[in-house]
Amino acid sequence: MTTLPWLSLIQLGGGLLLLILGAELLVRAAVRLAASLGVRPLLIGLTVVAFGSSAPQLAVSVQAAAAENADIAVGSVIGGNIFNTLVTLGLSALIIPLRVSRQLIRLDIPLMIFASLLVFALAFNEELGRLDGLVMLSAFALYLGLLLRQSRHHHAVPSPPPHKSTPWLSSLVWMGLGLALLVVAGHLLLDAAVDVATELGLSERIIGLTVVAVGTSLPQLATSLIAAVRGQRDIAVGNVIGGNLFNLLGVLGLTALLAPTPLSVSPNALAFDLPVMLGVAMLCWPVFYSGYRITRAEGLLFLGLYLAYGLHVVWFTTGMPMADKLERLMLFFILPALLAYLLFSTLRAWRRQHS
Repeated sequence: MTTLPWLSLIQLGGGLLLLILGAELLVRAAVRLAASLGVRPLLIGLTVVAFGSSAPQLAVSVQAAAAENADIAVGSVIGGNIFNTLVTLGLSALIIPLRVSRQLIRLDIPLMIFASLLVFALAFNEELGRLDGLVMLSAFALYLGLLLRQSRHHHAVPSPPPHKSTPWLSSLVWMGLGLALLVVAGHLLLDAAVDVATELGLSERIIGLTVVAVGTSLPQLATSLIAAVRGQRDIAVGNVIGGNLFNLLGVLGLTALLAPTPLSVSPNALAFDLPVMLGVAMLCWPVFYSGYRITRAEGLLFLGLYLAYGLHVVWFTTGMPMADKLERLMLFFILPALLAYLLFSTLRAWRRQHS
């Protein structure tokens, strides 16, 4: 009884390390392969980097659904998107103010909001079935088609010299190795998370929203931070937005399609977690549009919002009476007031640009 938590924690740590290593191999190989094709940095961030660094999320969610741990499968996606937007973008903006492309404002951010609304609507009956999965995957295919069409209207970046390019076969081998590590890591992480939840008396929803969500988001966090340090701001931002779309439509859609039974969505997730995820997605558009960048002050705002969300999760888990008060404060006062202020800032920015 006393050794199980330690063994589970060691397994959890090993799973997280393998996730990061597998994602690193996958992302590096995929970026080299895409760069040799002369693809724009923003498109690389929205697709290859975002999908590669979100692969741990796919591995964990699919295996959680196969083991009939629906709360982990769904909660990790919701918690991962909240973490990616508030923490990954917030920390990256503290390193360097992030430039936001007009394409993100016109296409990707509205689609991320639409995807959040779609998942919320499909989950309203407290489950996600195979038909819902097909709808989400169809929407994801449409998004990829729009990206492909958008890329044709822009000039490609020059391809690297032949002697510096990586053979495509070698890149594919490294990508395969990265994916294999992710599958093994996903299995270790899932088993450890369920064991820890059982030993500590925590619900699978809380474990999915916190430990698994943060753990599977670490590759995206590391990728965006490294991109910000190197001044690759398009990749830093595109990695998050593309990853969120991939999580909502690709990961959750494929998970719902492959699950042996419909994924159950807890009432708590419908009442709080999904509205917060939707509010965070909606928050991005006015923040990005007001100055076509994310400032350090806005990065601190994002981190502060995640701190409030994390406090609610902890207080709710421990049964503290402050949890309900904080939830009502966030849903009915803080978020509406913040959205109203950002709407005002957006209108002011629009008038300034069209005056």
